[in-house]
Amino acid sequence: MNAPMTARTRPLLEVRDLKKHFAIRGGFLGGVTGHVYAVDGVSFHIDRGETLALVGESGCGKSTVGKAILKLFEITAGEVVLDGRRIDNLSAGRLRPMRRRVQVVFQDPFSSLNPRMRVRDILAEPIRNFGLAKSRAELEERVASLMDKVRLPRDAVDRWPHEFSGGQRQRIGIARALAAEPELIICDEAVSALDVSVKAQIINLLQDLQQELGLALLFISHDLAIVEHMTHRVAVMYLGKIVEVAPKRELFAAPKHPYTEALLSAVPVPMPGAQRERIILKGDVPSPINPPKGCRFHTRCPYAFDRCRAEEPPLRQTEAGHWAACHLHDLPAGENPLAGAKGASVLAA
Repeated sequence: MNAPMTARTRPLLEVRDLKKHFAIRGGFLGGVTGHVYAVDGVSFHIDRGETLALVGESGCGKSTVGKAILKLFEITAGEVVLDGRRIDNLSAGRLRPMRRRVQVVFQDPFSSLNPRMRVRDILAEPIRNFGLAKSRAELEERVASLMDKVRLPRDAVDRWPHEFSGGQRQRIGIARALAAEPELIICDEAVSALDVSVKAQIINLLQDLQQELGLALLFISHDLAIVEHMTHRVAVMYLGKIVEVAPKRELFAAPKHPYTEALLSAVPVPMPGAQRERIILKGDVPSPINPPKGCRFHTRCPYAFDRCRAEEPPLRQTEAGHWAACHLHDLPAGENPLAGAKGASVLAA
């Protein structure tokens, strides 16, 4: 399946039919007894300066996609293309330039920083590794500049990670990602471990840095209110597959997949007294070891019919820039329950 494209120029990042299956080993000889289909045919693209949110329930494969792009493990199948060049098949030596261009901010600011290194050394390490400073004075100035960018005092570089709060540590994690001068930053649940007020500060910081530096962001999250506030497009994942991709406003205003519709119904309403019909999905998420045949969502979908149980729907365009994997869109408009579906915008009108 080809990645849904709307860009008029070459995307910065393309993910094409990405698969990652983890082997399950057991028995006396430790042989392969099955597989976990963590990511099973995911395609999308990210343009320069764009934020794409990857959302879905815990365990749907969002973080696995991020790690696959970073090549933290070997993928099972598919392609990862950075600026027109395939990178998933590069050797460790040839992968080095890519690692400078794609950086990551991890979820837990308490475990993502080396407790045995001062902040100065944490930020200086990627600058040294990629040869971005020609002298010690330039190195020191780059480190100081990074502290300015994430709005921390310069004299804090001599402190240890445990001397900072969670939000401050995440700022250091962002500064470390910026140290390599990347074009794309993968934010893997980068604010989920933070307090509400601190989340807002970090989100505002990421948006300011994106505008200042022209960064592209892959924002992996389950918090739809934050996603709507800061992203340009949204890709919705369910059980290892993308089921819907659309510009933010279109997706929140009129979802085209029953799973997205259910997710949006859970978004809190910001206006006092306002109410929204909550869609409660029945049953549990199926096991990624033995996913259902046909549409993977049919076991919980309130609109499922016979075709959904037998035939997997492709991700296809329902309207300009809006893609969904759902057989309902083959039905006449009067029979499609999503034809007039309303979303759950939390933005001010």
